[in-house]
Amino acid sequence: MVGIAAGCVADSLFADPRRGHPVALFGSVAAGLEGRSYADTRAAGVLHTATLLGALALLGMAADRSSLRRGAAAATVTTAATVFVALGGTSLARTGAQMAHHLDHGDVDAARRLLPALCGRDPAVLDEAGLARAALESVAENTSDAHVAPLLWVALGGVPAVLVYRGANTLDAMIGHKSPRYRRFGWAAARFDDLLNHSAARATAVLVAVCAPVVGGSPVAALRAWRRDAGRHPSPNAGVVEAAFAGALGVRVGGPTQYAHELEIRPTLGDGPPPQVADLRRAVRLSRAVQLAAAGVAIALSAVGRSGRRAFPPS
Repeated sequence: MVGIAAGCVADSLFADPRRGHPVALFGSVAAGLEGRSYADTRAAGVLHTATLLGALALLGMAADRSSLRRGAAAATVTTAATVFVALGGTSLARTGAQMAHHLDHGDVDAARRLLPALCGRDPAVLDEAGLARAALESVAENTSDAHVAPLLWVALGGVPAVLVYRGANTLDAMIGHKSPRYRRFGWAAARFDDLLNHSAARATAVLVAVCAPVVGGSPVAALRAWRRDAGRHPSPNAGVVEAAFAGALGVRVGGPTQYAHELEIRPTLGDGPPPQVADLRRAVRLSRAVQLAAAGVAIALSAVGRSGRRAFPPS
């Protein structure tokens, strides 16, 4: 419980380190292994993904055992450090706010340069409205991926679980898209990430509805958009969160979405006009509120789990 809370506080204060981030190190290792393991088959992708995530699971279990042998304080520090590394909510919110700042000041070039920090769309083809929509959709999706999901996994499975989740999410971003190179090789990473994010996306949508009044939104509209629109999205998880955000904010997202490798025609989610810069700012505030609520939920789940272990001690 204390470790989760401390990790959340550290993320809110320091955000992601710009240099030497362990997630970036994992990405470098994954890219290096890909040079040896790549083949245009699903089997090769399964082996690549299993090798990397299996190594993270073993690392997490070793860290857990080592810290527990050194006592409760060491275990708390290990949990706090892992949570801090796994979370990306503060960086997400700051980047979304910076995007809104650039757009407010008419600096479209700066906004285009910043967009790759949020998503993989082609910024060169986007105008101010397109940049606002892309940023809002990314803030919505990554509120779940970068914050709620890691907190739920550490609360339910400890250090090994959150390391595996963070690794799976990173691999999905690297190879889990439908470009010609990764359509088969990245299949396992994409499907495993979908599985790990399934519950978290729906928990995020519930928290979006709960927190909607913080930005003048409607919980009922958030839940209605989720129920009505999410199933039309190509992602089983992103659609849930994006629809809930759209309903809460009273905007409509989706439509043509240009990536480097292809143009996707996404279904529209939510009612109302396309998002403007003011709506992006509201989305950032909503994301922060959801992040805070998710921290409370994770700490509560950890407390319940600890009480359960005390109630049923090993015989």
